[in-house]
Amino acid sequence: MEKIDLRKELKRFYTPKDKPEIVDVPEFSFLTYTGRGVPGGEAYQESINALYGVVYTLKFSSKKVGRDFTVMPLEGIWWWDDPGVVNLDDAPPKETWNWTSMILVPDFITAGMLDEIMSCLVEKRGKEVERVKLERLHEGLSVQMLHVGHYSDEPKSQKLIQAFIEENCYCLRGCHHEIYMSDPRRASPEKWKTIIRHPLEKVA
Repeated sequence: MEKIDLRKELKRFYTPKDKPEIVDVPEFSFLTYTGRGVPGGEAYQESINALYGVVYTLKFSSKKVGRDFTVMPLEGIWWWDDPGVVNLDDAPPKETWNWTSMILVPDFITAGMLDEIMSCLVEKRGKEVERVKLERLHEGLSVQMLHVGHYSDEPKSQKLIQAFIEENCYCLRGCHHEIYMSDPRRASPEKWKTIIRHPLEKVA
């Protein structure tokens, strides 16, 4: 049986250094769920439950026809109503945060496959799973680094990113992106590994 291991195929984008580096991120397919509210709150947790319910159902249905794949880590795009806010240090109250939770999937996963499993999933898990969409994301030129530690300590890594892009004549664009490489239920906070990524562009 064919099994795609995207962690290995996309190692360049999922094993960053602990200091800022430039990457050119290709266009990828993601299962997405967009919402608003406190990170880790009820709405956010619903998004995670829905995403994992969908991705594992797609994995098992694909496996039945001879195409298996490794489930990728949870990711999140974060943004705020004020477009001038790009760093967590400047972020407004957490209940106003906007986010898209997402999981990268192989290109052979189609909207038709998602439609096929949806009615069964709604019956088992409720209507929340209907908010899961299949979308393409192309971030292109970006800066990323590995942050080790609690999420609340991320501003320290962001300051390193900001200094790096200013030194190299870049500026941030788009939205703050996080990739959660650790399960917070199984690792202590000081060992949590999070990839921080942000699209950028050259200063004119």
